[in-house]
Amino acid sequence: MSLKNKIKIVNLLFLWYNYTIMIQLPLHSAGVQVLSGEEELLIEKIEKWLLENGETQADYDLASERFRRLRSLGDAVFDYPSIKNTQFVRDILVNENQLTESLLAFSTASHPLRTPTKVIALRSFLVAKFHAFSLLANFTEKCALPLYDELHVPAKNIAFSIIFTLMAEYVYFSCLEDPGFSDNTKSKLADDLIALWDSGTDPRSIRHLNALSSLWKARDSSPPSFGTMDGNTELLRISFDMDTETEWEHFLKEESTNDKTRWALEEFLFGLSYEEILQVRRRLKLYGITSVGHYEVRSYLDTRPSYSVINDHDPRAIYDFFIDRREACTLRKRVNLPGPLHTLEEIYLKYRIILEEG
Repeated sequence: MSLKNKIKIVNLLFLWYNYTIMIQLPLHSAGVQVLSGEEELLIEKIEKWLLENGETQADYDLASERFRRLRSLGDAVFDYPSIKNTQFVRDILVNENQLTESLLAFSTASHPLRTPTKVIALRSFLVAKFHAFSLLANFTEKCALPLYDELHVPAKNIAFSIIFTLMAEYVYFSCLEDPGFSDNTKSKLADDLIALWDSGTDPRSIRHLNALSSLWKARDSSPPSFGTMDGNTELLRISFDMDTETEWEHFLKEESTNDKTRWALEEFLFGLSYEEILQVRRRLKLYGITSVGHYEVRSYLDTRPSYSVINDHDPRAIYDFFIDRREACTLRKRVNLPGPLHTLEEIYLKYRIILEEG
């Protein structure tokens, strides 16, 4: 054999070796990017802005290191195989009718040791991503226009989208538990939930992000005045401030006669639990008081308010308030108490899902 042919064989063997190594390397499930192109471009713009500001070298170093670690964490998380390819789901899919029930077996964070590693890891990645983009939002909060709109607003919107993605997981579980949803719809939602775990994003919550963001912005711009505690004033104020009036008005028209929706709306508007609202109303009636002020409400309660204080400057408060209300709903369902059984956000998203499936 000639030397030339021997070299060709060696090269082919080398290529084959590289190929076998490559196919053994873990690939990101479903070709998922750790950060999207738009997110990477925003990071690049903000880091450039930090460098050009002579007094923020430390801020640049902090942001750069934070995102280096986030990308490393994302690489590790998305190197786990797709949830659909794990033993957990493969065993379930022997009988697709059991998928919904099996997913509910590890709903919320109450059963971490029974939950696939990919799901636990993804939740950690989303929390890290939230902190990273919140850092950028804090750095750019005092930007002058037009940089405020170009840098701060997108960073804050990404942080908001992560909050709603984390909330979406609870909504999916709520839908899978709901006997009012057909088996066909539940099957589609189970697939969407698995897709969320594989990609870290939820197309459905992104579609409704504007409506949910508008709801929260209106809630923050019109804090509860309490007054007569009937909720009508607050409802009118928040409706006027909504950016997506049509969707919101349709939702209210459809759900206005549903007591549980009204109760959930009142909890959202007043920042008090259903039980606390009844307590304040009873006191108003008992003493013939026509209205109550913002700072008087706490004195009407025997203990501290059940729910977290709303802080419109910290998106984490949105999630805290949501979880507080959801846990109260879970308790009412468990012990069969009156009051809302789902949060307003859950009710709204379920309403939109029903419209889409209809």
